[in-house]
Amino acid sequence: MTQRLNLTVDRIKCDGRGLCAELLPELIRLDDWGYPILAAGPIPEHLLPLAQRAVEDCPVLALAIRRAEAVKG
Repeated sequence: MTQRLNLTVDRIKCDGRGLCAELLPELIRLDDWGYPILAAGPIPEHLLPLAQRAVEDCPVLALAIRRAEAVKG
């Protein structure tokens, strides 16, 4: 088994400022109201530092990086 890291958003905390999409446009786009839509799947390793920055800079702490078990098949 290997560890995968996924980006998640707490939609209740999020207030739609859009900073996350500015910091990580490769994985986050905004809907018509400014709320994030996350790309499906794990965070690519080369984008992990940017994802961590987006999580740390979220003004309402709505973003998180979570570990999920993945089985190599």
